[in-house]
Amino acid sequence: MKILLTSTSFQDTKGKHQEMLQKTGFSVDVLRGPVKADVLLPIISQYDGIICGDDDFNREVLKKASEGKVKILSKYGVGLDKIDLEAAQEYQIPVTNCPGVNHVTVSEHVFALLLCFFKNIHTEYNFTKSGKWKRLTGMELFGKTIGIIGLGKIGKEVALKAKAFGLKIIAFDKFIDKQFCCENNIEIADSVENLCEKSNIISLNVSLNAETEHILSEKIIKNHLKHGTIIVNTARGKLIHLESLIFGLEKNIIAGYLTDVMDEEPMPENHPLLKFENVIITPHVASRTYESVERQGIMAVENLLKHLISH
Repeated sequence: MKILLTSTSFQDTKGKHQEMLQKTGFSVDVLRGPVKADVLLPIISQYDGIICGDDDFNREVLKKASEGKVKILSKYGVGLDKIDLEAAQEYQIPVTNCPGVNHVTVSEHVFALLLCFFKNIHTEYNFTKSGKWKRLTGMELFGKTIGIIGLGKIGKEVALKAKAFGLKIIAFDKFIDKQFCCENNIEIADSVENLCEKSNIISLNVSLNAETEHILSEKIIKNHLKHGTIIVNTARGKLIHLESLIFGLEKNIIAGYLTDVMDEEPMPENHPLLKFENVIITPHVASRTYESVERQGIMAVENLLKHLISH
Protein backbone atom coordinates (compact mmCIF):
# COMPACT_ATOMS: atom_id res chain seq x y z
CA MET A 1 0.00 0.00 0.00
CA LYS A 2 1.23 3.47 -0.85
CA ILE A 3 0.08 6.47 1.22
CA LEU A 4 0.39 10.23 0.71
CA LEU A 5 0.61 12.34 3.88
CA THR A 6 0.22 16.13 3.54
CA SER A 7 -0.82 17.32 7.01
CA THR A 8 2.05 19.35 8.49
CA SER A 9 0.64 19.10 12.02
CA PHE A 10 0.71 15.30 11.73
CA GLN A 11 4.29 15.42 10.39
CA ASP A 12 5.71 17.98 12.82
CA THR A 13 4.31 16.67 16.10
CA LYS A 14 5.72 13.44 17.48
CA GLY A 15 3.27 11.03 19.09
CA LYS A 16 1.35 7.79 18.92
CA HIS A 17 -0.25 8.80 15.61
CA GLN A 18 3.15 8.68 13.86
CA GLU A 19 4.01 5.35 15.48
CA MET A 20 0.63 3.95 14.42
CA LEU A 21 1.19 4.93 10.77
CA GLN A 22 4.73 3.53 10.79
CA LYS A 23 3.54 0.17 12.18
CA THR A 24 1.21 -0.33 9.20
CA GLY A 25 4.23 -1.09 7.05
CA PHE A 26 2.78 1.08 4.29
CA SER A 27 5.04 3.09 2.03
CA VAL A 28 4.45 6.73 3.00
CA ASP A 29 5.31 9.74 0.83
CA VAL A 30 5.24 13.16 2.45
CA LEU A 31 4.34 16.57 1.07
CA ARG A 32 3.97 19.74 3.12
CA GLY A 33 0.48 21.12 2.67
CA PRO A 34 -1.65 22.87 1.86
CA VAL A 35 -0.89 21.29 -1.53
CA LYS A 36 -2.24 22.93 -4.67
CA ALA A 37 -4.17 21.05 -7.34
CA ASP A 38 -1.41 21.40 -9.95
CA VAL A 39 0.97 19.52 -7.64
CA LEU A 40 -1.55 16.79 -6.84
CA LEU A 41 -2.73 16.13 -10.41
CA PRO A 42 0.40 14.36 -11.77
CA ILE A 43 0.90 12.13 -8.68
CA ILE A 44 -2.46 11.43 -7.02
CA SER A 45 -3.37 8.29 -8.99
CA GLN A 46 -0.39 6.31 -7.67
CA TYR A 47 -1.61 6.29 -4.03
CA ASP A 48 -3.96 3.85 -2.30
CA GLY A 49 -4.88 6.35 0.39
CA ILE A 50 -4.29 9.95 1.44
CA ILE A 51 -4.10 11.57 4.86
CA CYS A 52 -4.68 15.19 3.90
CA GLY A 53 -4.92 18.60 5.47
CA ASP A 54 -6.41 21.64 3.73
CA ASP A 55 -5.22 20.64 0.28
CA ASP A 56 -6.95 21.47 -2.99
CA PHE A 57 -8.97 18.33 -3.74
CA ASN A 58 -11.09 19.80 -6.50
CA ARG A 59 -13.13 17.89 -9.09
CA GLU A 60 -10.20 17.53 -11.49
CA VAL A 61 -7.93 16.08 -8.80
CA LEU A 62 -10.62 13.68 -7.57
CA LYS A 63 -11.33 12.49 -11.12
CA LYS A 64 -7.63 11.71 -11.54
CA ALA A 65 -7.64 9.93 -8.17
CA SER A 66 -10.59 7.76 -9.21
CA GLU A 67 -8.77 6.71 -12.37
CA GLY A 68 -5.91 5.42 -10.25
CA LYS A 69 -5.62 3.46 -7.00
CA VAL A 70 -7.13 5.87 -4.45
CA LYS A 71 -9.53 4.11 -2.07
CA ILE A 72 -9.84 6.67 0.74
CA LEU A 73 -9.34 10.38 1.45
CA SER A 74 -8.78 10.61 5.21
CA LYS A 75 -8.96 14.24 6.32
CA TYR A 76 -6.77 15.09 9.29
CA GLY A 77 -9.04 17.58 11.05
CA VAL A 78 -12.70 18.50 10.80
CA GLY A 79 -13.27 21.00 7.97
CA LEU A 80 -14.04 19.54 4.55
CA ASP A 81 -14.44 22.78 2.62
CA LYS A 82 -11.31 22.17 0.49
CA ILE A 83 -12.68 18.85 -0.78
CA ASP A 84 -15.30 18.75 -3.54
CA LEU A 85 -17.61 16.34 -1.71
CA GLU A 86 -20.05 16.14 -4.61
CA ALA A 87 -17.27 15.05 -6.95
CA ALA A 88 -15.90 12.60 -4.36
CA GLN A 89 -19.32 10.96 -4.14
CA GLU A 90 -19.68 10.89 -7.91
CA TYR A 91 -16.28 9.25 -8.32
CA GLN A 92 -16.96 6.90 -5.38
CA ILE A 93 -14.04 8.04 -3.25
CA PRO A 94 -14.91 7.81 0.48
CA VAL A 95 -14.05 10.93 2.49
CA THR A 96 -13.64 10.81 6.28
CA ASN A 97 -12.77 13.45 8.87
CA CYS A 98 -12.07 13.67 12.60
CA PRO A 99 -15.07 15.21 14.38
CA GLY A 100 -15.06 15.80 18.12
CA VAL A 101 -11.29 15.78 18.65
CA ASN A 102 -10.24 19.45 18.69
CA HIS A 103 -13.09 21.33 20.43
CA VAL A 104 -11.20 21.75 23.73
CA THR A 105 -8.00 23.11 22.22
CA VAL A 106 -9.73 25.39 19.68
CA SER A 107 -11.96 26.89 22.37
CA GLU A 108 -8.85 27.54 24.48
CA HIS A 109 -7.34 29.40 21.53
CA VAL A 110 -10.43 31.62 21.32
CA PHE A 111 -9.75 32.83 24.85
CA ALA A 112 -5.98 33.00 24.32
CA LEU A 113 -6.67 35.52 21.54
CA LEU A 114 -9.28 37.40 23.56
CA LEU A 115 -7.13 37.69 26.69
CA CYS A 116 -4.11 38.70 24.63
CA PHE A 117 -6.13 41.49 22.99
CA PHE A 118 -8.08 42.67 26.05
CA LYS A 119 -4.97 42.81 28.25
CA ASN A 120 -2.61 44.14 25.50
CA ILE A 121 -0.27 41.20 26.14
CA HIS A 122 1.11 41.08 22.59
CA THR A 123 1.89 44.80 22.63
CA GLU A 124 3.32 44.87 26.17
CA TYR A 125 5.51 41.86 25.38
CA ASN A 126 7.07 43.72 22.45
CA PHE A 127 7.61 46.81 24.61
CA THR A 128 9.39 44.95 27.41
CA LYS A 129 11.46 42.85 25.00
CA SER A 130 12.81 46.10 23.53
CA GLY A 131 13.68 47.39 27.02
CA LYS A 132 10.70 49.73 27.40
CA TRP A 133 8.34 49.95 30.38
CA LYS A 134 5.18 51.29 28.76
CA ARG A 135 2.00 50.49 30.67
CA LEU A 136 -1.22 50.35 28.66
CA THR A 137 -4.72 50.12 30.10
CA GLY A 138 -6.62 46.97 29.23
CA MET A 139 -10.21 45.80 29.57
CA GLU A 140 -12.08 43.09 31.46
CA LEU A 141 -13.91 40.24 29.76
CA PHE A 142 -16.30 40.04 32.70
CA GLY A 143 -19.79 41.34 31.98
CA LYS A 144 -19.34 41.65 28.22
CA THR A 145 -21.73 39.85 25.84
CA ILE A 146 -20.27 37.21 23.55
CA GLY A 147 -22.24 36.10 20.51
CA ILE A 148 -21.37 32.60 19.35
CA ILE A 149 -22.20 31.82 15.72
CA GLY A 150 -22.27 28.04 15.52
CA LEU A 151 -23.11 26.09 18.66
CA GLY A 152 -21.60 22.75 17.73
CA LYS A 153 -18.88 21.03 19.78
CA ILE A 154 -16.45 23.95 19.58
CA GLY A 155 -19.15 26.57 20.07
CA LYS A 156 -20.38 24.78 23.19
CA GLU A 157 -16.87 24.64 24.64
CA VAL A 158 -16.49 28.38 23.94
CA ALA A 159 -19.81 28.95 25.74
CA LEU A 160 -18.73 26.98 28.82
CA LYS A 161 -15.47 28.91 29.07
CA ALA A 162 -17.33 32.20 28.48
CA LYS A 163 -19.64 31.32 31.35
CA ALA A 164 -16.62 30.77 33.62
CA PHE A 165 -15.29 34.22 32.67
CA GLY A 166 -18.59 35.86 33.59
CA LEU A 167 -19.62 36.74 30.05
CA LYS A 168 -23.24 36.99 28.96
CA ILE A 169 -23.82 34.55 26.10
CA ILE A 170 -26.04 34.69 23.03
CA ALA A 171 -25.87 32.02 20.33
CA PHE A 172 -27.09 31.40 16.81
CA ASP A 173 -27.20 28.02 15.13
CA LYS A 174 -29.45 26.66 12.43
CA PHE A 175 -30.00 23.57 14.57
CA ILE A 176 -29.79 25.05 18.07
CA ASP A 177 -29.50 22.79 21.12
CA LYS A 178 -32.23 24.38 23.24
CA GLN A 179 -31.56 22.15 26.24
CA PHE A 180 -27.88 23.12 26.36
CA CYS A 181 -28.85 26.80 26.09
CA CYS A 182 -31.40 26.46 28.88
CA GLU A 183 -28.97 24.65 31.18
CA ASN A 184 -26.24 27.26 30.63
CA ASN A 185 -28.31 30.46 30.56
CA ILE A 186 -27.60 31.14 26.88
CA GLU A 187 -29.89 33.46 24.97
CA ILE A 188 -30.92 32.10 21.58
CA ALA A 189 -30.73 34.56 18.67
CA ASP A 190 -33.24 34.09 15.88
CA SER A 191 -30.80 35.49 13.29
CA VAL A 192 -27.16 36.49 12.82
CA GLU A 193 -28.33 40.10 12.60
CA ASN A 194 -30.04 39.85 15.98
CA LEU A 195 -26.93 38.30 17.54
CA CYS A 196 -24.64 41.00 16.12
CA GLU A 197 -26.81 43.82 17.41
CA LYS A 198 -26.47 42.52 20.98
CA SER A 199 -22.84 41.33 21.12
CA ASN A 200 -19.62 43.05 22.21
CA ILE A 201 -17.64 40.00 21.07
CA ILE A 202 -18.47 37.62 18.22
CA SER A 203 -16.91 34.15 17.98
CA LEU A 204 -17.17 32.38 14.62
CA ASN A 205 -17.49 28.62 15.12
CA VAL A 206 -19.29 27.31 12.04
CA SER A 207 -17.96 25.19 9.20
CA LEU A 208 -17.53 26.83 5.80
CA ASN A 209 -20.02 25.91 3.08
CA ALA A 210 -22.14 27.65 0.45
CA GLU A 211 -24.62 28.71 3.13
CA THR A 212 -22.10 30.09 5.63
CA GLU A 213 -19.60 31.76 3.29
CA HIS A 214 -19.61 35.48 4.22
CA ILE A 215 -22.02 34.83 7.09
CA LEU A 216 -20.64 38.12 8.36
CA SER A 217 -21.63 39.90 5.17
CA GLU A 218 -21.21 43.47 3.98
CA LYS A 219 -24.78 44.23 5.08
CA ILE A 220 -24.26 42.83 8.57
CA ILE A 221 -20.92 44.57 9.14
CA LYS A 222 -22.21 47.93 7.94
CA ASN A 223 -25.70 47.82 9.45
CA HIS A 224 -25.90 45.39 12.36
CA LEU A 225 -22.61 45.28 14.27
CA LYS A 226 -22.44 47.20 17.54
CA HIS A 227 -19.82 49.96 17.35
CA GLY A 228 -16.59 48.61 18.83
CA THR A 229 -17.29 44.92 18.27
CA ILE A 230 -14.42 42.43 18.60
CA ILE A 231 -14.53 39.43 16.24
CA VAL A 232 -12.71 36.15 16.90
CA ASN A 233 -12.38 33.70 14.02
CA THR A 234 -10.94 30.22 14.64
CA ALA A 235 -13.05 28.55 11.93
CA ARG A 236 -12.48 29.69 8.33
CA GLY A 237 -11.34 32.98 6.78
CA LYS A 238 -14.12 33.15 4.21
CA LEU A 239 -16.84 33.26 6.86
CA ILE A 240 -16.32 37.01 6.83
CA HIS A 241 -16.45 39.34 3.81
CA LEU A 242 -12.87 40.65 3.61
CA GLU A 243 -13.53 44.04 2.01
CA SER A 244 -16.28 44.76 4.54
CA LEU A 245 -14.04 43.61 7.40
CA ILE A 246 -11.43 46.14 6.26
CA PHE A 247 -14.17 48.81 6.02
CA GLY A 248 -15.29 47.94 9.57
CA LEU A 249 -11.73 48.22 10.91
CA GLU A 250 -11.10 51.53 9.15
CA LYS A 251 -14.37 53.02 10.43
CA ASN A 252 -13.81 51.68 13.99
CA ILE A 253 -17.01 49.64 13.78
CA ILE A 254 -14.77 46.63 14.50
CA ALA A 255 -12.46 47.34 17.45
CA GLY A 256 -10.43 44.19 16.90
CA TYR A 257 -10.21 41.19 14.59
CA LEU A 258 -8.52 38.17 16.17
CA THR A 259 -8.07 35.31 13.75
CA ASP A 260 -6.37 31.97 13.36
CA VAL A 261 -7.54 31.55 9.77
CA MET A 262 -7.21 33.56 6.59
CA ASP A 263 -9.03 33.77 3.27
CA GLU A 264 -5.79 32.57 1.66
CA GLU A 265 -3.32 30.27 3.42
CA PRO A 266 -0.40 30.53 3.78
CA MET A 267 -1.02 34.25 4.18
CA PRO A 268 0.46 36.50 1.43
CA GLU A 269 3.20 38.84 2.67
CA ASN A 270 1.23 41.89 1.48
CA HIS A 271 -2.14 40.87 2.97
CA PRO A 272 -4.27 43.99 3.62
CA LEU A 273 -5.02 42.99 7.23
CA LEU A 274 -1.35 43.32 8.18
CA LYS A 275 -1.56 47.13 8.28
CA PHE A 276 -3.97 47.13 11.25
CA GLU A 277 -2.56 47.22 14.79
CA ASN A 278 -5.88 45.96 16.17
CA VAL A 279 -5.67 42.72 14.18
CA ILE A 280 -4.02 39.64 15.71
CA ILE A 281 -3.25 36.76 13.34
CA THR A 282 -2.02 33.30 14.28
CA PRO A 283 -1.09 30.84 11.49
CA HIS A 284 -3.92 28.26 11.76
CA VAL A 285 -2.60 26.70 14.98
CA ALA A 286 -5.74 26.70 17.15
CA SER A 287 -5.96 22.90 17.07
CA ARG A 288 -2.19 22.37 16.99
CA THR A 289 -1.49 21.13 20.50
CA TYR A 290 0.28 17.85 21.31
CA GLU A 291 -2.92 16.39 22.73
CA SER A 292 -5.16 17.44 19.86
CA VAL A 293 -2.70 16.49 17.11
CA GLU A 294 -2.36 13.01 18.56
CA ARG A 295 -6.14 12.55 18.84
CA GLN A 296 -6.72 13.78 15.29
CA GLY A 297 -3.77 11.82 13.90
CA ILE A 298 -4.90 8.53 15.46
CA MET A 299 -8.45 8.99 14.14
CA ALA A 300 -7.15 9.88 10.67
CA VAL A 301 -5.01 6.70 10.59
CA GLU A 302 -7.90 4.60 11.93
CA ASN A 303 -10.19 5.98 9.21
CA LEU A 304 -7.54 5.23 6.60
CA LEU A 305 -7.09 1.63 7.80
CA LYS A 306 -10.81 0.87 7.95
CA HIS A 307 -11.22 1.63 4.25
CA LEU A 308 -7.96 0.08 3.04
CA ILE A 309 -8.50 -3.16 4.97
CA SER A 310 -12.08 -3.44 3.72
CA HIS A 311 -10.69 -3.30 0.17
